[in-house]
Amino acid sequence: MQAKKRYFILLSAGSCLALLFYFGGLQFRASRSHSRREEHSSRNGLHHPSPDHFWPRFPDALRPFVPWDQLENEDSSVHISPRQKRDANSSIYKGKKCRMESCFDFTLCKKNGFKVYVYPQQKGEKIAESYQNILAAIEGSRFYTSDPSQACLFVLSLDTLDRDQLSPQYVHNLRSKVQSLHLWNNGRNHLIFNLYSGTWPDYTEDVGFDIGQAMLAKASISTENFRPNFDVSIPLFSKDHPRTGGERGFLKFNTIPPLRKYMLVFKGKRYLTGIGSDTRNALYHVHNGEDVVLLTTCKHGKDWQKHKDSRCDRDNTEYEKYDYREMLHNATFCLVPRGRRLGSFRFLEALQAACVPVMLSNGWELPFSEVINWNQAAVIGDERLLLQIPSTIRSIHQDKILALRQQTQFLWEAYFSSVEKIVLTTLEIIQDRIFKHISRNSLIWNKHPGGLFVLPQYSSYLGDFPYYYANLGLKPPSKFTAVIHAVTPLVSQSQPVLKLLVAAAKSQYCAQIIVLWNCDKPLPAKHRWPATAVPVIVIEGESKVMSSRFLPYDNIITDAVLSLDEDTVLSTTEVDFAFTVWQSFPERIVGYPARSHFWDNSKERWGYTSKWTNDYSMVLTGAAIYHKYYHYLYSHYLPASLKNMVDQLANCEDILMNFLVSAVTKLPPIKVTQKKQYKETMMGQTSRASRWADPDHFAQRQSCMNTFASWFGYMPLIHSQMRLDPVLFKDQVSILRKKYRDIERL
Repeated sequence: MQAKKRYFILLSAGSCLALLFYFGGLQFRASRSHSRREEHSSRNGLHHPSPDHFWPRFPDALRPFVPWDQLENEDSSVHISPRQKRDANSSIYKGKKCRMESCFDFTLCKKNGFKVYVYPQQKGEKIAESYQNILAAIEGSRFYTSDPSQACLFVLSLDTLDRDQLSPQYVHNLRSKVQSLHLWNNGRNHLIFNLYSGTWPDYTEDVGFDIGQAMLAKASISTENFRPNFDVSIPLFSKDHPRTGGERGFLKFNTIPPLRKYMLVFKGKRYLTGIGSDTRNALYHVHNGEDVVLLTTCKHGKDWQKHKDSRCDRDNTEYEKYDYREMLHNATFCLVPRGRRLGSFRFLEALQAACVPVMLSNGWELPFSEVINWNQAAVIGDERLLLQIPSTIRSIHQDKILALRQQTQFLWEAYFSSVEKIVLTTLEIIQDRIFKHISRNSLIWNKHPGGLFVLPQYSSYLGDFPYYYANLGLKPPSKFTAVIHAVTPLVSQSQPVLKLLVAAAKSQYCAQIIVLWNCDKPLPAKHRWPATAVPVIVIEGESKVMSSRFLPYDNIITDAVLSLDEDTVLSTTEVDFAFTVWQSFPERIVGYPARSHFWDNSKERWGYTSKWTNDYSMVLTGAAIYHKYYHYLYSHYLPASLKNMVDQLANCEDILMNFLVSAVTKLPPIKVTQKKQYKETMMGQTSRASRWADPDHFAQRQSCMNTFASWFGYMPLIHSQMRLDPVLFKDQVSILRKKYRDIERL
């Protein structure tokens, strides 16, 4: 037995050696043959070997650099693998590898800043209402320019929203129309908006023409085709989505615990065949008819009866039993499954209703994902784990649910409630890419008031804005600058403006006083102004117009501004108390004279009233404290049309400032205690230049209210019944125990 084993081992070893010599010999002969050929070539001058000719010779030499979007056009594509070929052929557009660094010309933005040009509309071209709203939002923004030579970004007037060939809104021959544009330049520095692409049955993301190096602001875009930091994912919105303003979120107050009648709801179409059918066809497995109500219907389209399955009739019956709005407003979570395309109208509907979206659309690049942290407002699910969705959302703690719901409301009102906000958010994201050194961070985008109202051109430090003191652990400013708006000549030392200047200067919180001289007469001599313990700076108003009082003057060295009209009568004690109140509400307007607005049903317009009632919605800037950032926002955010109206009327600038601050904060101003005689004192001014003496003053303010509301798209002013008084104010105790005792004596 042992002998057989030895023979077997010897035989195996011999076989291995024979194979080794055989293959080694072949390789040796091939090597010698190759060497002889090289030697023969060298003798005939055909080849000059270099010292590194023994390195491996790769079949695909390095090619010279070409832009990424042109790689697919090169003949060298024959060298790519079959898989790469398939990927190249399935690419929905050229320039798939475009990024800002390779397909965007930054030099166009350095000279004139971020300006957007919209091509003039071509004759005979039809534009859908949704695309008209997009163009109108751009043309009404501070970014718009009518001069293409000053533009940094270009937007087509050709309607590119609906690229479904079966849609009546589909624009034919778009390829040739786009190529004929003399500024097209292969799409460089162009932005294309698109809501629908592809058509039945596969609904690809092909927009039907070569976009070249243009950026896409696209709904239902997949992460596979999304070009990070180049494209912008936008939400799918309906044709009825408001152009400006938009409704506020439905969360009126916080309920504790934050649970509603239904835990999870959905109501929508079910597709029997084709793309997008798998997920919705499986929803009935999760539906329990109690707190998880997921309803689908196959009763849509012309031929639905030809394709209906055994569940169609039962599903249709159950579908009709529930009202969608009632479900939406009484659900904690709303399922947002994919449809034919990745995006869905259910997404925005859930956000507005404060119903936490449960995303069930694998591969969807969520809207504005570059700046919005969706983990703070939504639950990101997986289509493959549908059956685990109910147990997952039931495990979410109530505190987290409340935070998710509150964030849905912030995001809805900040970025999604109107077409204008969607467009402006898109443009602001692109602007941040261009000017990275002053771009907004994640905190600004995901915290109130949001990225649209926090302009990084003002400052790159969050502490310079009134909204982030608590986040940064900062205390509000301890000093203010008094800005007195003077419009009448200085003819007497007993004029109210001089008394007001002295009273403000005596405040322990006053850092300096600025007199804005908007009078037609020359500046008074320095000795005409009273001596004070703080600096007094007199500057002439720009063009002597009303809006100049809200310019961001470099002379204002403090964050807090005490805005005063020249005929205001305030004591030092009143100034001190108002400022201490403002320190607790640094993002709001805090002051004395209050006004209100109302809806006039008979005239179907907004009305303005100065009557003393139990509520108010405005605090006039004739005696108010606010953050100086609002000067910058007033000057750079509001359109020139509104500021020109204010300047022409020499009126309404205080109303416009209240509109702006309330639109930003979503909060009313703060009224503080004032002496009862304030109203009579103000109204009793007999100066011919006083606006109170103008009989058209009140009618103009009524008109201003409606013009401002029209531009904002809604009424941002909010009524309040809160008035803040000093502790012990008018209490029956000794006056010596009261800190602001002088207020009661006035």
